[in-house]
Amino acid sequence: MYSFSAEEMEAIRLSLRVATIGTLASLPVGALAAYALARWRFPGKFLFDGLVHLPLVLPPVVTGYLLLILFGRRGPIGAFLESTFGIVFSFRWTGAALAAGVMGFPLLVRAIRLSFEATDRRLEDAARTLGANAPLVFLTVTLPLALPGILAGLVLAFAKALGEFGATITFVSNIPGETRTLPTAIYTYTQVPGGDANAARLAAVAVVLSLAALVISEFLSRRITARIAG
Repeated sequence: MYSFSAEEMEAIRLSLRVATIGTLASLPVGALAAYALARWRFPGKFLFDGLVHLPLVLPPVVTGYLLLILFGRRGPIGAFLESTFGIVFSFRWTGAALAAGVMGFPLLVRAIRLSFEATDRRLEDAARTLGANAPLVFLTVTLPLALPGILAGLVLAFAKALGEFGATITFVSNIPGETRTLPTAIYTYTQVPGGDANAARLAAVAVVLSLAALVISEFLSRRITARIAG
């Protein structure tokens, strides 16, 4: 049985780490954005909706370049974070996690938004008539009903983050042991003589992980549909 090399295992572990942290870090902001789009009315809502989904239609290289401009050592946000908190994104695995989170953000928001929109507001109204305030209604009624959609959004965003390439390589390059994730490792192997077998093995791993994420997401989506029908 073939065993992965240390370099291949490092790329797999880093990809899982980057995708997990990037997805979880984007969850609070994504949930707030989804709730705002689903429930609130405010000027510029269509523009805000467009900005949220912009990473889906922009070339990933452009997204990575914008991240480099904003979060690089000389960027307005990156320079502030480095001088104030010692946080560095450019050419670090943390930057790869940021790129992964940004690219998966629209899928996360969309799934959670649909779940909030499908929540029966009559249940929320009933909780209010029983004396519950707005935060308590959200925590005890809205959030539990939307939980399957939140989980589905997390899985979809994770799958997207796991396969992120363009924004990552533009923002943090392809540094072995630091920013070389599964997609960038596959790309590297395709560029060297005799690396096709390694690239194929890693591609198979990527297919298995992504397929598992999609199957889990579909399962959760069916649970949402069954809950709504019930």
